[in-house]
Amino acid sequence: MQLDERKYKILQAIIRNYLETGEPVGSRTISKYTDLNLSSATIRNEMADLEELGYILQPHTSAGRIPSDKGYRLYVDKMMEEKEREVEEMKEMLLEKEDKMDHLLKQAARMLANNTEYAAMISAPQYHHNKLKFIQLSRVDVNQILAVIVVEGNVIKNTMLTVSEELSDETLLKLNILLNTHLNGLSLEEINLGMIAAMKQQAGIHSEIVASVIDAVAEAIKADEDLEIYTSGTKNFFKYPELADHERASELITTFEEKQALSELVHENLSDENNTGIQVYIGNETPVVGMKDCSIVTATYELDEGMKGTIGIIGPKRMDYEKVVSNLKLLKHQLDDLYKKD
Repeated sequence: MQLDERKYKILQAIIRNYLETGEPVGSRTISKYTDLNLSSATIRNEMADLEELGYILQPHTSAGRIPSDKGYRLYVDKMMEEKEREVEEMKEMLLEKEDKMDHLLKQAARMLANNTEYAAMISAPQYHHNKLKFIQLSRVDVNQILAVIVVEGNVIKNTMLTVSEELSDETLLKLNILLNTHLNGLSLEEINLGMIAAMKQQAGIHSEIVASVIDAVAEAIKADEDLEIYTSGTKNFFKYPELADHERASELITTFEEKQALSELVHENLSDENNTGIQVYIGNETPVVGMKDCSIVTATYELDEGMKGTIGIIGPKRMDYEKVVSNLKLLKHQLDDLYKKD
């Protein structure tokens, strides 16, 4: 028999309350626990139906109810369906947004190089000081569980964890509740040793699973090391005699196209939380070793949910700084506005 919404909400409240307290749950507790605004008498009738259907049990006469295996199974199945749907929706949204962003940044780099007649670079936005949104543990087989970790910006990381024994539905639920209660909304810096020790103690014999999940959370929250940088305008180096001789131009183009040095420049810019303005590096001030004969002008753009990236223009020291700064400011504002419209 398919449960109606009211019965399922009552079953859900019984299970959640029982998982938190370990005590049989009565109708008065449920009346305070749900948003159905039902009387205790109505709830008792619904609980009687749930018991008759096999979803809950009454361990002792005059006691409250506890979930049955059938009740746990329905709860877990529905929860997994909901979480899987959420994760799929997030993945689809993220892929669509990434495709749009990829196309937009490539176009922006080309436009910047054409407008200034210098070389241009734009780094894809990254999330900094990420916070955890939720964790979902689910059983894959007897010795493996899947940890789905979602952090700010709906970035999703999946991690397979090996376990020494098959975990019951109730154990997985308790671990999910424990992890989400303690960790949701926290950044990596806010997860301290005392908190981890308390969680491991509450997890008891499953403390190693908690430790493994926290390690996976730490990896998920860290900024992605594979930084995407879009470049354009390397041929513009040849327009300036001081950069155009074969050896110097070759070094500049190699540095620009290999992108490792540009990644370091981006990380340096983004490491300063207050740096959202224009930075000008002239000659030896330039943090990129292969560009000491150049000037680099950068701007940090910031999108929603803490996403940041760097826009940069590289040219001769005699570059038109006013024109460059004007173009950077304009693009910075355009990126912000275009992204918010999406």
